[in-house]
Amino acid sequence: MRILFVTSTRIGDAVLSTGLLDHLLRTHPGARITVACGPAAEGVFARMPGRERTIVVAKRPFSMHWPVLWAQVAGTVWDLVVDLRGSALGWLVPARRRVVMRGGRRPGHRLGHIAAVLRLDPPPHPVAWFAPEDSRRAAALLGDDRPVLALGPTANWDGKVWPAGRFVDLARALLGPGGALEGARPVLLGGPGEVERAMAAPVVAALPDALDLVGRLSLPEAAALLARGRLFVGNDSGLMHLSAAAGAPTLGLFGPTPAGEYGPVGRAARAVVSSDGTMAGLAVERALGAAQDLLAAAPLPAPLHA
Repeated sequence: MRILFVTSTRIGDAVLSTGLLDHLLRTHPGARITVACGPAAEGVFARMPGRERTIVVAKRPFSMHWPVLWAQVAGTVWDLVVDLRGSALGWLVPARRRVVMRGGRRPGHRLGHIAAVLRLDPPPHPVAWFAPEDSRRAAALLGDDRPVLALGPTANWDGKVWPAGRFVDLARALLGPGGALEGARPVLLGGPGEVERAMAAPVVAALPDALDLVGRLSLPEAAALLARGRLFVGNDSGLMHLSAAAGAPTLGLFGPTPAGEYGPVGRAARAVVSSDGTMAGLAVERALGAAQDLLAAAPLPAPLHA
């Protein structure tokens, strides 16, 4: 069986779509899947079983990326086309069956919108794929089996970023004497590029004992590290969704974006929401209380060995 799966340009939406892919892999053993996604999201699928090919769809002026993608896939008769972009492409390639997600905003979580294309209820949870070599790299960087407090102080725009000083205060409250993660190792994570590096810089400077991995990990390596994390706290971002998919206890920090649509989904995940719709309106005490509740309920991860 050959499946064409057209998914997002953004990491977060791409991660949310992995639950649907995991469902297809389980219900169609041996299927050969071609994934079409944006450049930033490519790593989400790098370790996916059953992946025959990834087509990276780089945006072009006047939406010319769609004809380019069509030219690469129209020569195959697909057994199933899943188009989560709601584009005309899903209707224009040869297919025995096709499902196309309708566009536009609507109530409910994005995960439910994605699952609805195959009429799945409840929606399958996202997954994070990584390989043994990714786990070895993460173990080598960590160096020991101390519990990990992972912090994600970056996002794709400034309005979603919690003030750096509050990340620092939260980390110190969790890691200090009597804290819920006393003695744990703080690890800072973020995407590549100078913009994310600049966002993370004040937190890096204020936590000199933290392991600074901002921009240093591939997405599978980040997933491997997060899978052994005791807690992740971060802004609404692709990294937050990856953490939840990897099974880490995940606390997402929300202000202007709707947690009801984009909150983290996983075995131990929750969102804490600002009282006024801005990240400045989210108090450290509120985030700390949510983190402590999450830690109390979350299972311990297995040790990460090199």
